Amino acid sequence: MEYYLVKWKGWPDSTNTWEPLQNLKCPLLLQQFSNDKHNYLSQVKKGKAITPKDNNKTLKPAVAEYIVKKAKQRIALQRWQDELNRRKNHKGMIFVENTVDLEGPPSDFYYINEYKPAPGISLVNEATCGCSCTDCFFDKCCPAEAGVLLAYNKKQQIKIPPGTPIYECNSKCQCGPDCPNRIVQKGTQYSLCIFRTSNGRGWGVKTLVKIKRMSFVMEYVGEVITSEEAERRGQLYDNKGITYLFDLDYESDEFTVDAARYGNVSHFVNHSCDPNLQVFNVFIDNLDTRLPRIALFSTRTINAGEELTFDYQMKGSGDISSDSIDHSPARKRVRTVCKCGAVTCRGYLN
Repeated sequence: MEYYLVKWKGWPDSTNTWEPLQNLKCPLLLQQFSNDKHNYLSQVKKGKAITPKDNNKTLKPAVAEYIVKKAKQRIALQRWQDELNRRKNHKGMIFVENTVDLEGPPSDFYYINEYKPAPGISLVNEATCGCSCTDCFFDKCCPAEAGVLLAYNKKQQIKIPPGTPIYECNSKCQCGPDCPNRIVQKGTQYSLCIFRTSNGRGWGVKTLVKIKRMSFVMEYVGEVITSEEAERRGQLYDNKGITYLFDLDYESDEFTVDAARYGNVSHFVNHSCDPNLQVFNVFIDNLDTRLPRIALFSTRTINAGEELTFDYQMKGSGDISSDSIDHSPARKRVRTVCKCGAVTCRGYLN
C-alpha cells in the first residue's frame, strides 16, 4: 500500500502524518506531487540512465527535497500572484508561472501603477485645461490643440508613426470615459503571465490572449529619478547585468524611469532586437514635456502564449539610443550580452 507524508494546513511539521491514498481527498495536490516527481526524474534521466534498482519502494532524499521545495515555491508564487492582482488597477489579470526552476518571487520588487517620483521631483498630475468636444474624433480635440494628430482609429489601434507623441483626453475634458481618445489611461486590458524563461533570461512576460496589431498593451512605470542619479545607478546595474533604466528624452534629458525596485508587469518584459512592442510618449494629465508617460503598443498581431518584448535601446522618439553604439573611453560601462536570439541581434543590451 502507498503512503504519503502529509503536511497539515495550519499545523507545524511535528504533526505531519503518513496517510494511505484512500485517506487523501486532494486530487490536485496528488497530481502536482506526481508531476513534480516525474519532472525531477526526467531531469535526472538526461544525466544518467535509470536502472531498475532506482525504482525502489521509497523516494530518494533528493526527490523528496525537490518535491517539498517545489510545493513551497508554488505556494509563494500563488501568494505573489494574488498580491499583484490586488495592487493592479487595470482590467487584465496577472498570472505567474515557473515550470523551469525553483526561483520564487523577487525579494525587492514593489508593484506600482503609476510613476513614483524620487524625493525632490514633483509630478503635476492635474491638467489645467481640457476639450469640450461632443465627438473627439471629429472636433478640435486635445491632440489638435497640441499640434499633433489624434493617435487612434475607431478600432482603438494606433495610427501615428513611432516618434509622434500621443495626447489623450484628460480629467478636465468634458468627454466621458468611453471617449475614443482614452486608451493608455485605462491600463492593460489583456491577461498576461509572468513566466520563468528556459534559456537563462530570467523572468519574462507572455500574453494569454490574442493581441491585435497596433494595440496598446501596457505602460512602462517606475521610479522617476534625475539623469545624474540614473548614471550612478546605471553603473551598478551594468555590473549586475540588469537593465531597467528608461530615459525620458522626448524633449529634454533631465529625467529617467527606473523600474528596478518599483514597477508594474513591464518590469519583467525582456529585451529583443526584433521586438513585438513599440515605445510611444504619452501626455494625459501631466503635460510637462520633460515627463511623458511611456506606452508599449504591439507592432504586429501577437498570438496567445507568445512572449512580449521591446527593444531596451528604443527611445520614445522611435530612434535607437546612442548608448548602444557608444564605445568612447569615457563610457567604461560593463556591457551586458544579449540573449534574445533574433536574427538581427546586436549582441549587447547596452
